[in-house]
Amino acid sequence: MKIAYVVGSLSKESINRALAEAIVELAPEGVEMVEGEIADLPLFNRDNENDFPEPARKFKDLMYEADGVLFITPEHNRSYSAPIHNAIEWASRPYGEWPLAGKPVATAGQSPSGIGAAVGQAQLRQSLLFFGPKLMSQPEAYIDGTKTGVLEDGKITNEDSRAVIKQFIEAFVQFVADNK
Repeated sequence: MKIAYVVGSLSKESINRALAEAIVELAPEGVEMVEGEIADLPLFNRDNENDFPEPARKFKDLMYEADGVLFITPEHNRSYSAPIHNAIEWASRPYGEWPLAGKPVATAGQSPSGIGAAVGQAQLRQSLLFFGPKLMSQPEAYIDGTKTGVLEDGKITNEDSRAVIKQFIEAFVQFVADNK
């Protein structure tokens, strides 16, 4: 099984990058986790939708190839990140060519507050519904970055947090298997 994951923060020291790394580490054996790189995506411009730049083509192809897609988003101003929005724009063009249609999709996020990117994830889910994915509703992954035990080396070491993350990725893998 191949799961593509998209990290919505471009920061090298992102707590959502740490969350993604923990998810990859805790994924069940036999699951191939592949990052959908978005840092090099140019800003979407409709003038280019019929002649995709290489990073956009590569990203969209991965979305088609993956059995499931996981979006890991920070919360920026009570919304999901601009890099994820831009990636979705590229993946959704041209109109009707939607690699997320019918595909198992989930969201996760971490924020330096008790709400764990909940509002940003809710808005992201709302936007994703337009493309007709099979959106996993439970369990949710709202990670409080003040309690995860992220250390200077960027690893999530808090065992309670790791247990929640492990439960989440195992549930998503099962969701993907059930909805292929």
